[in-house]
Amino acid sequence: MAVSAAAGAHTRVAAVIGSPVRHSLSPAMHNAAFRELGLDWIYVAFEVPQGSVAAALAGARALGMGGLSVTIPHKAAALAAVDEATPTATAVGAVNTVVPRSDGSLLGDNTDGAGFLASLAEEGFDPSGRMCAVLGAGGAARAVVHALAGAGAVEVVVVNRTPGRGEAAAALAGAVGRVGTAADLERVDLVVNATPVGLAGSEADATPVDLRLLGPGQLVVDLVPNPAVTTLMRGARERGAGVAGGLGMLVHQGATAFELWTGRPAPIGVMRAAAALALG
Repeated sequence: MAVSAAAGAHTRVAAVIGSPVRHSLSPAMHNAAFRELGLDWIYVAFEVPQGSVAAALAGARALGMGGLSVTIPHKAAALAAVDEATPTATAVGAVNTVVPRSDGSLLGDNTDGAGFLASLAEEGFDPSGRMCAVLGAGGAARAVVHALAGAGAVEVVVVNRTPGRGEAAAALAGAVGRVGTAADLERVDLVVNATPVGLAGSEADATPVDLRLLGPGQLVVDLVPNPAVTTLMRGARERGAGVAGGLGMLVHQGATAFELWTGRPAPIGVMRAAAALALG
């Protein structure tokens, strides 16, 4: 089926909800995928204030939308608002993908962890038997902690400003999880920034840790997708560490969501190229 020149009466609508959401690369990525497969779909971004997630999901249900992506700060609220959640979403306490079902109900899933592991594989990094550290304790951090433990990491250290939230995140790794401090970063194989520090805007020049703690033999992954090269990545590279940005995880988690919504294999290369182009 050819893509319509403009949205019409049969066009299915998918969207990302968040606050702020104008920086999102998801519209460019998903719309490119819809065009590639000739699907009469469109993907947009909706700014949803805190406290309005349940209303947003009710609206999506009433409008018969094709799917929703959920980004900060709404992932935990989305878990409470869906009709049912997958075991992964329940375990990490966060929903990043909402899948409408034929009976009108909404299923909440979390594709962040699987997307992260797929992005690590592209970098040639296998977490099995490795020591890992995760900065942050929000929805993305919890998904990463859970995924790393499931992939066989021997230690997953959570470094977070709020000890209670850090403990809850570390618990998702079971026996290999613990709360740590920035000093732990010197001895781990993988460092993952799952905080928004470094995101394009007011904190673009900031780093979540002292760069002197990083060095050769490490892979430093910054999940911030925009800018493509963050201050953390630049500094870690200068210290001799390997680096990777958030684009890989963004693409792979989005590809899984695309497949859940459409039932079609995602054109990952097309999605990556579109997201990279949107970054400039």
